[in-house]
Amino acid sequence: MGEQAWNALPDPVRARLAELASAALVELPTGDVPPSLRRLAHFTPSKRARVGARQLVGELRDSPAFRGAVLAWWMNHRPEELASPGADPVGVAAGALLADEPDVDERLKMIAERVDLGALRAERDAALARVEKLGGELERLRAELADARAGARDQHTERDQELAKLRQRFRQQGTELRAARDEAASVRAELAELRRTGAEQLASALAERDRARDKAAADRAQAERARDQASGARQAAREARRSDEVRLALLVETLDGALTGLRRELALDTTGARPADLVAGSAAPRPGPSWVPDAAVLDRLLGLPMAHLIVDGYNVSKSAYPDLPLFDQRSRLVGALGVLAARTGAEVTVVFDGASVAAGTGRQPRGVRVLFSDPGVLADDVIRDLVRAEPQGRPLVVASSDRAVAESVRRAGAYPLAAAVLLRLLSRG
Repeated sequence: MGEQAWNALPDPVRARLAELASAALVELPTGDVPPSLRRLAHFTPSKRARVGARQLVGELRDSPAFRGAVLAWWMNHRPEELASPGADPVGVAAGALLADEPDVDERLKMIAERVDLGALRAERDAALARVEKLGGELERLRAELADARAGARDQHTERDQELAKLRQRFRQQGTELRAARDEAASVRAELAELRRTGAEQLASALAERDRARDKAAADRAQAERARDQASGARQAAREARRSDEVRLALLVETLDGALTGLRRELALDTTGARPADLVAGSAAPRPGPSWVPDAAVLDRLLGLPMAHLIVDGYNVSKSAYPDLPLFDQRSRLVGALGVLAARTGAEVTVVFDGASVAAGTGRQPRGVRVLFSDPGVLADDVIRDLVRAEPQGRPLVVASSDRAVAESVRRAGAYPLAAAVLLRLLSRG
């Protein structure tokens, strides 16, 4: 038997084979059941035949052992479906296919012809039923048409009578319409007069309302300006007081430093020793200047006479211009410091790491000293040396966000300054 017989199975034979394999699947020994079909044994018989039909027929086609096991089960459990005189031709054809009998092609062809004949008969019966139904529908439509024609004749007579009545009513309504038009014209004239009077009154009321609103807005604006002026005066007074306090504190601290330096130059005894101060083994720390809190304070501090600003170059430039090359960072920072030096008159020194920098910073602006640390020396150490080289009492500010640098220069008498505060002052121009 060829592959063609299995590939062209009539639907009744395919369904019978799936039903037989589904029924035999649960009773065959496990070794006779292909592994791909064992999961189907847990389904109900109807579900096995419905869900696993394709797999069951495929295994019957591809597995001679499974095909022989199903045929043997069929012959043992349902022999009457194969050998009895009244056996169903579909079952006989399925058995012949499983047994690979020589006449299986003729049997399958006969089943296919019976299927086609059954389909043709069903189509014929359906067509005859449709014809009969259409005939009944035609008779019904003919009866409805006759009734519609009779009704149309009756309606035509009634319509003529209704038309005569409507004509008579139309003549009556024409007289009433003329009277209504005359009355409507009178009403429209009265309405126009009322609208004109109402419009004049509304315009007067709106103008009065607008004048009241303008007056109220002017009063509110005047009150708001008065509040703003009072608030501005209070703010200006607070800022002036704070500015005076900051200037006074800086001046006092500067004078204190100057007096301390003068005492040291004159070798004056500034200890003011007391009996408790002469106890050996103890010493009181001398606090340095406090942090510069904001750009406004820094601006005032740099405005003091002989003020000196020392800048930790890369610490500030990498905070301000992190995406630029080092040369461009140095150039931009030095240029901004030159503007600051020209505006405040303060001495400005900026220190960068690396004595091997070949390009430098280009042309240096007036009032800005640019230094590079020697090989093996950090810019932080150069900054500390610069602070120590300054005389006591000179206003000295060190801009660096390095906490160690800030703390060491504070102890040496300089004002520590965060890089962000300097950058805010530089951004103001």
